[in-house]
Amino acid sequence: MSQPETPVTNSPEPGTGVGANELLVLISAIMALMALGIDLMLPAFSDIRSAYDLGEGSNQTGQVITVFFLGLAAAQLFYGPLADRFGRKPVLYFGIIVSMLGAVGSALAPTFGLLLASRFLWGVGAAGARVVATAIIRDRFVGSAMAKAMSQIMAVFVLVPVVAPSVGSGLIAIFPWRSVFWFCVVWSTIIGLWSLRLSETLRPEHVQPLSIANSWRSYARVARTPITSGYTVATAFLQAAMTTYLAVSELIIGDIFDREAEFPFIFGLIALGFGVAALVNGRLVERRGVDRMVASAFAINIPVAAVLVLVSVLGDGTPSIWLFVPLLAGVLASFMLLMPNLNTAAMTPVGEIAGSASAFTGAVRTAGGAAIAAVVTRWITDSVTPFAIALLVFCTLAALTVANVRYRNQAP
Repeated sequence: MSQPETPVTNSPEPGTGVGANELLVLISAIMALMALGIDLMLPAFSDIRSAYDLGEGSNQTGQVITVFFLGLAAAQLFYGPLADRFGRKPVLYFGIIVSMLGAVGSALAPTFGLLLASRFLWGVGAAGARVVATAIIRDRFVGSAMAKAMSQIMAVFVLVPVVAPSVGSGLIAIFPWRSVFWFCVVWSTIIGLWSLRLSETLRPEHVQPLSIANSWRSYARVARTPITSGYTVATAFLQAAMTTYLAVSELIIGDIFDREAEFPFIFGLIALGFGVAALVNGRLVERRGVDRMVASAFAINIPVAAVLVLVSVLGDGTPSIWLFVPLLAGVLASFMLLMPNLNTAAMTPVGEIAGSASAFTGAVRTAGGAAIAAVVTRWITDSVTPFAIALLVFCTLAALTVANVRYRNQAP
């Protein structure tokens, strides 16, 4: 982490008029393409069950989330080398187009299988936006300045889960439930037009030749960088927790706690905690440093997750929602003190191949999280205890992984 830090200024990029503030909001909006592809359709799960005869309370609707993440993970490895060869903007536009095709396919899918296939394609498109967003931030910022920028992006980005379920419920109340997919098509079009203001951030000296051999070398370098690979594994465990939560949140709140009508409000309230934590991280990380922020986060979320397990067990799998939700919000909010900082530390040593590094770390994190979540969600039917135990295990494994990386990095 010896590279000089790029100061965060609000000066426009040459020829575009895009300053740092607008850049961060634009990147947040680009990443919101992924968030909308998840959160907007959560209120439609009951309609999806009815439309495809899945059965009342079926957890198969969670596959709508997990296959999206699988597509997101698989495609990133292809987008990374393309972003390092042709630049960030062409990859961004291609990803937006593929996302729109996936959303249209989802809206028109006559069977649940075709819905899942379209959702996978949607994830493939969203992967381009995700790779480019992280690469652009790494192009422009370094070190704690990058961590601060990532936190600011997350603070805006998490507004999507706050409002998306309510927007989705509003759309379903007025239009057919498939309107949640068409809304995402409109949003993708808006972001595509807005991003025309963005200049290319890939430096000419960082352009990489496009070949299988060069891509392999880039990915091998990322994998052999201990801090990058180690912190990526840690974030994969955290991603597994988040993916599991997203896949079963509607089931837990709507069916297990029988609060279907209040689901958008409860989901948004928990997401609001993400935004507060992200803002706190953005204000403190430059002063306290990445390592101290990560240590503080683990000191919070592991004990709180343990209490969540205890409350769930004592409540026979259905504890008081007034105990469960605040504890859950505390655990998940702490992720906003972990994910931006661990991602920053992982990307710092590999800045000159930011596209490939963003793709590799994102693919490992997303694929690992989705694969684990796909297994865990099958255990969550009529009790929150398996979910609480999974959260505690994921947080503990992430903490142990980070501790191991730091120990190995400090060893003589």
